[in-house]
Amino acid sequence: MSAYLKLDHIDKTFRRGSQTTEVLKDVNLTIEKGEYVSIIGHSGCGKSTLLNLIAGLTQVSSGAVLLDEREVNAPGPERAVVFQNHSLLPWLTVYDNVALAVNKVFGSAKSRTERHDWIMHNLDLVQMGHAKDKRPSEISGGMKQRVGIARGLSMEPKILLLDEPFGALDALTRAHLQDSVMQIHATLQNTMIMITHDVDEAVLLSDRIVMMTNGPAATIGEVLDVKLARPRKRLDLVADRTYISAREAVLKFLYERHRLVEAA
Repeated sequence: MSAYLKLDHIDKTFRRGSQTTEVLKDVNLTIEKGEYVSIIGHSGCGKSTLLNLIAGLTQVSSGAVLLDEREVNAPGPERAVVFQNHSLLPWLTVYDNVALAVNKVFGSAKSRTERHDWIMHNLDLVQMGHAKDKRPSEISGGMKQRVGIARGLSMEPKILLLDEPFGALDALTRAHLQDSVMQIHATLQNTMIMITHDVDEAVLLSDRIVMMTNGPAATIGEVLDVKLARPRKRLDLVADRTYISAREAVLKFLYERHRLVEAA
C-alpha cells in the first residue's frame, strides 16, 4: 500500500539574479493517513519552505510531492494552511471569515442551510460558536487562531498544515490551544503536519517528529517515533519516561546542530 503523503527526493533551490541558494536537498518522507507529524529544526533549515511545497504554494526544483498518489503542483483545498499569523480579514465577522472558505469550496455542493450548519459545526469544534458575530479586533489572539483553525478544517482538507500556529501566543493560551488541537485530531482522525520550534509541543502533540539538519541544503536528519499512548494529558507526562526520553532525543539533536554552527 502506498503512502498517503510522499515527499520523493525533493530539492528546492531559489534563484535571485546570479545568486543561487539551495534550501532543501534530497528530502524523503512518507506520512500515513491520520498521522500528526511535527517538523523541527533551527532557523534557516527550510521548515517553512517544506511546508509551502506540500501546500503547493512553492514549486519543487526536482523530485515530487505526492498526495494520495497525485502530484502536488499548485494550491488546493485538500491542503489547508493555518499560519502563525491568523490571516483573518478584519472587516469580516468570525462567521464570515469561515464562510469565505466554505462558500469557495462548497458553494455548488451544499445548500445555503447546509453551508451555515457546516460553518457553525466547525466554529463549535474550536469552541468559537459563541463569537460568530464578532470581528477579529474584538477577540483575543488565541481566539483568532481558533478561527483560523476552524476555517482550515471547514474545507475538509486531506491534510491540515500548521505553520507555528501557537508561536505568537502566551504560554497559558498556547497550552489551551494545544489541548484543543489534540482533541480535534482525536475526534476527526485527520492528518496534520506542524512546524514548531518548541520541543515539548512537538513531543506532546506528535506521532512522529521530523528533525531537519541545518541549512543551506538542509535535509531530514532523524525521524523520531513518539511512542506515547493517546489520549495524552500534559500533567501526566511530566514524569513519564517515554516522554522524557523523546524530549531528550530531540534536544540532543538540536544541540548537536547548534554546536556545529558555532564550530563553523
